[in-house]
Amino acid sequence: MQQQGFDNELYLKEQSEYIIERAKLFGSKLYLEFGGKLVHDFHAARILPGFHPNAKIRLLERLRDSAEILICVYAGDIERRKTRADFGTTYDLDVLRLIDDLTRREILVRAVVVTRYDGQTSADAFIRRLERNGIRVYLHRAIRGYPAEVARIVSADGYGANPFVETEREVVVVTGPGPGSGKMATCLSQVYHEHLRGVRAGYAKFETFPIWNLPLKHPVNVAYEAATADLGDFNQVDPFHLEAYGSVAINYNRDVEIFPVVKHILRRIMGDERVYKSPTDMGVNRAGFAIRDDRVVQNAAVQEVIRRYFRYQCEYKMGLTEQTTVDRVSVLMAELGCAETDRSVVLPARQAAEQAREQGRGHDGIFCGAAIELPDGRLVTGKNSALLHAASAGVLNAIKELAGIPDAIHLLSGLVLQSVGEMKTKILKGGQVSLNLDETLIALSVSAAANPMAQAALQQLERLRGCEMHLTHIPTPGDESGLRRLGVNLTCDPNFSSKFLHAV
Repeated sequence: MQQQGFDNELYLKEQSEYIIERAKLFGSKLYLEFGGKLVHDFHAARILPGFHPNAKIRLLERLRDSAEILICVYAGDIERRKTRADFGTTYDLDVLRLIDDLTRREILVRAVVVTRYDGQTSADAFIRRLERNGIRVYLHRAIRGYPAEVARIVSADGYGANPFVETEREVVVVTGPGPGSGKMATCLSQVYHEHLRGVRAGYAKFETFPIWNLPLKHPVNVAYEAATADLGDFNQVDPFHLEAYGSVAINYNRDVEIFPVVKHILRRIMGDERVYKSPTDMGVNRAGFAIRDDRVVQNAAVQEVIRRYFRYQCEYKMGLTEQTTVDRVSVLMAELGCAETDRSVVLPARQAAEQAREQGRGHDGIFCGAAIELPDGRLVTGKNSALLHAASAGVLNAIKELAGIPDAIHLLSGLVLQSVGEMKTKILKGGQVSLNLDETLIALSVSAAANPMAQAALQQLERLRGCEMHLTHIPTPGDESGLRRLGVNLTCDPNFSSKFLHAV
């Protein structure tokens, strides 16, 4: 059972009260930029054990009567089909999912703002889909000279050229599917229009990481740097906060770099000195006050840095990132004094692959291993074979262990395996019989109808959620989708599972 280092209920209480307090500072309305993932924030859940992945949306449920939502998405991200890595969904589909999640919880979604729109074809199709489903859409075009030419930005040719989104509630949460969605610009554009209308509106920023009241090199803050290594983000002491208050607060480079511009923009809009003295002042994050066991949190954050290292290695192998990203996380690991083998499931997975090699039990000359750490700390391994992928074998062995089923008992019916294999090769013209995890789970559910042991094992699948797992190879699409649905924390060695370029 994972130790808890974070008090989620305390966090929700403090955070909701602090947001309302900030809203009252401005009197009429607060535009709150919500950074990070609004729902399913598994990064935060992994490095702050006890943090609920949907803590932010639970926070909004507490603010339901006083808050409404604007969702921003950058038109260029829609056009190039940018993908959210933890779900494998494109940003446009993630917006649709987010609208559904909020609507189910009776949280008001006011509109979607498509930012930096320039007639992109895919964006047009997305806009039509939203509008035909009754969702209001506003288009913001790029502002010439942004962000340097403040006089132009805060004028009729800048923010004034953006359509104003009519809102009603005290707090307007502005969120998006990922970084670069245009959240800050949308907030400031709205504040500009509100002041033209005589409404005393303000702006604040909600980011979970970095945590401003933790040390610069605290593993939680280092884990944030690892998570954004592909963006080149880094944490630093907020120099504006240090100068204004004589105290150390941690922020990240982009907020520090843009702060003079934001401060200038706010001053021009508000016409007085009711603006922040530092980028840390702009924030409303209370996560640091809910940490209850720093040792647990530090250990979890170190593990997250190692996970990121494996992920970037695989992305480099697939041509999705640069070597500099891998090198950056390698430096962060050195700063923390950790290595890839400090992840408990790495060596057992590699040993399983080596056993497959020694026994000649791989497939097509490829020998793969998998290892899963169960909730009670037990380690279970699996190897690939002519019948099963390593991920499939690992999951089956894990649920057998959890159900107390002897290793010699087979969960999958021979007839089912034969039937699936014939369908793959003879009907679907596939190249191999070996079952990926998606196929294995279907075969298991079919076998469970006649096999009580398979039924008992099937009921253990939910217990794998949140377990640590390592593969000695990059998973095939069928393995990856199955593991994502099971909710395991997966890492992989940067090796392909087949000698072919397109493995299935």
